[in-house]
Amino acid sequence: MQILLQTGPNIEGGQRMSEHFQTVVSDAMGRFGERVLRIEGHLSDTDGRARLGVDSIQCLLEARLIDLEPVVVTELGPNAHQAIDGAVRKLKRAVGTAIGKHDPRRHQARSDAGLPSETEADQPGAATAPL
Repeated sequence: MQILLQTGPNIEGGQRMSEHFQTVVSDAMGRFGERVLRIEGHLSDTDGRARLGVDSIQCLLEARLIDLEPVVVTELGPNAHQAIDGAVRKLKRAVGTAIGKHDPRRHQARSDAGLPSETEADQPGAATAPL
């Protein structure tokens, strides 16, 4: 998995920030293995000036997945570390959901339980199970 970080002009993006980003992302996303090709992070200051205590640092993360659409999340925080940590939590959940929706084992389990597949259930006029 390739991990990239880009920072805006008002964000200090030195070696320590890059190492923190690499560590947090690889620890959180490692369980997805080869399904994730690349994760790009973009840190920016939303109001253009550093102010302490205000959620003005935005972290946008984009995960490129094999055979699926990219997953994008954003998080605001008072500093870069908190924005990164929050965005990584969101990305982990969103990538897990995206991969789970396309897992053939999930569709087999629905079929074995007598439930319509998700594509059948989404069709207009599809029968619904009685309550």
